[in-house]
Amino acid sequence: MTVQDLARIQDAVADFWPKVRYTETTGSTNADMVKDGEAGMVLIADEQTASKGRLNRTWVTPKGAQLAMSMVIDAGQDPNHFGLLSIAPGVAVTDVIPQARLKWPNDVQIGGKKIAGILSNLALPNVVVGIGINVNFRPEQLPVDTATALNLEGIDVDFDDFTIEILRAMGHRLGQWQDRDPQLLADYRKVCSTIGQTVRMELHDRDVHGVVDGINDNGEVIIDGAAYSVGDVHHLRPKQ
Repeated sequence: MTVQDLARIQDAVADFWPKVRYTETTGSTNADMVKDGEAGMVLIADEQTASKGRLNRTWVTPKGAQLAMSMVIDAGQDPNHFGLLSIAPGVAVTDVIPQARLKWPNDVQIGGKKIAGILSNLALPNVVVGIGINVNFRPEQLPVDTATALNLEGIDVDFDDFTIEILRAMGHRLGQWQDRDPQLLADYRKVCSTIGQTVRMELHDRDVHGVVDGINDNGEVIIDGAAYSVGDVHHLRPKQ
């Protein structure tokens, strides 16, 4: 699957994203937009050969199997507010895929399996938000057994229509972040599967075990009363 009608996509999202570009292959759309992007620009790629996810992990983007793109927005914010930036794109995906839930901070999952990854990079005065959504994979293409794809979950989409829906949802939710709209965090809490879970959280120097009490107003996860802004969360039991 790939972009069929870039002009139609551009027309449909122009109120949020006035410059939508497409390339068949690149190393990383985020790296490209950090280097050359400007606010309001989107770069969609059929294939990425050197993309990265959170914690500098490799993110696999086989040709034609994923909606992979990066968006550039104005970062005109208090730096203390950047913690909430990571939650906005994930909420946007759940707006379009209601079956999806978010493992803190922004792993998009269906049935506990990852279907999308999100990575933001500061490129002041802008922020680059990259996302890769697994759209059409063969089972053997999945990089790990904890990943899935829309088609493997019985969700078939028209690629151009899906791209339009995601870009419009992204524009709306990232706009809420820019406006400091409290509804963004309220909606995140509704779709965050980590709340109430018993978890193990990997920090740079130790592991933390406990129950997630909630997400605070800075977007940090609260485990047994302590707030954490960075770490890798593992759910230890299914949420009842």
